[in-house]
Amino acid sequence: MARIRRIGVLLGLGAALALVAASCGDDGGAAGSPGEGGSLTVYSGREEEFVASLFERFEADTGIHVDVRYGDSAELAATLVEEGDASPADVFFSQDAGSLGAVAEAGLFAEIDPETLNRVEERFRSPDGLWVGTSGRGRVAVYNTEVLDASQLPASILDFADPRWEGRIGLPPTNSSFQAHVAAMMLTIGEGPTRDWLEGLMANGVRFYEDNAATTRAVAAGEIEVGLVNHYYKFEVEAEDGSLPIANHYFESGDPGSFVNTAGVGILASADHDEAARTFVDFVTGEAGQSWVATETWEYPVAPGYEPSVDILAISRFVGPESQVDLSDLGPALPGALQLLAEVGMV
Repeated sequence: MARIRRIGVLLGLGAALALVAASCGDDGGAAGSPGEGGSLTVYSGREEEFVASLFERFEADTGIHVDVRYGDSAELAATLVEEGDASPADVFFSQDAGSLGAVAEAGLFAEIDPETLNRVEERFRSPDGLWVGTSGRGRVAVYNTEVLDASQLPASILDFADPRWEGRIGLPPTNSSFQAHVAAMMLTIGEGPTRDWLEGLMANGVRFYEDNAATTRAVAAGEIEVGLVNHYYKFEVEAEDGSLPIANHYFESGDPGSFVNTAGVGILASADHDEAARTFVDFVTGEAGQSWVATETWEYPVAPGYEPSVDILAISRFVGPESQVDLSDLGPALPGALQLLAEVGMV
C-alpha cells in the first residue's frame, strides 16, 4: 500500500510528496572515474541485473562514464517531479511508458532529435518527441503446463473473471506494468467493464504477489495455475531456475489482454550533460542498443530490422490497446487506474 501511495504522489492523487524522497528505491552507481568522454547521470527504473551490461557497453564504446541511480520507475519519476530543475539526472530510463508520460506531462523532458525518434516504430515513441522506446514488453498469461493445456486458456483476458477460474489466478497488483495495463484497459474498453473484470478477479480469490518473477515462480510451483505478467519473465525465471513447466499464453489480437508497453528513455530539460544524454539515447535506439535488446534480453526490439532472441509472438501480431491508445496517455490515465485498483481492494 505504501508503494501505491508513493506512485500516487507522482500522478496527482494528493499523497505527501515528502514520503517519496525517503523511500524511492535503492541507489546505485557505476564504478570508476569519469572517462575522457565526460559523464552522465541516469535514473534507471530498469533493474541493474537487466541493464548493467548495456551501461558497460555504452561506457566502453563512448568513453562516457555513467552514474546510475536504480529504483522503481514510478518512484524515480516521482522523485524527478519533486526535484524539478534541481535534479542531478540527465536521463530517465523507465521500464514503462506510463512513468515516462507522467514526467513528460510535468514538463521536465527536452525534445529528442527527430532522427533518433524516427528509428523506432511510431507507437513506441512520444508524439511530442519527448521520450522514445527502447524495448517492447508484452502482457501474457503464464500458465502451468502440467495442469493446463493451451486449448483450455481463454482468447480474452476478460474471461478470467468467470467463476470457473476461482482460486486459479495470481498477479502483482503493485507492479507498474500491471497498473499501466489496467490504465490501458480503462482507456479502451472503459472504466465500467474494467471494474467488472477486476471485481470478477477479486470474487475469484485472485492471489497477489510482489512482482512478475514471484508470480511466475508461483505458477511453476503449482500455487496457482495462471499468472498475469510480462512475456519475458518465463525466460528470465528459467534462466535462473532451469527448465520449468510453464508457457506463455497470448490473447487474441485486438483483445484488451493483448497489450505491448515499452521501456524507454527521456532527456531531462535541466540536464547538465545534455550532449552525453543525447549520445546515450542515440546509442540505445541505434544498432548497438537494439542489437543488445535482440541478443542479450528476451524483450522486443522496437526498431525495424531486429528480431527478439527467443521464439515469441511476432510483435506485428501483438495488437491490442496500444493500437487504440497513445502510450503517452498512460501517465495521465494512471491516477484513475490506481483509484480503481484501490476501490476494488487490490491495493
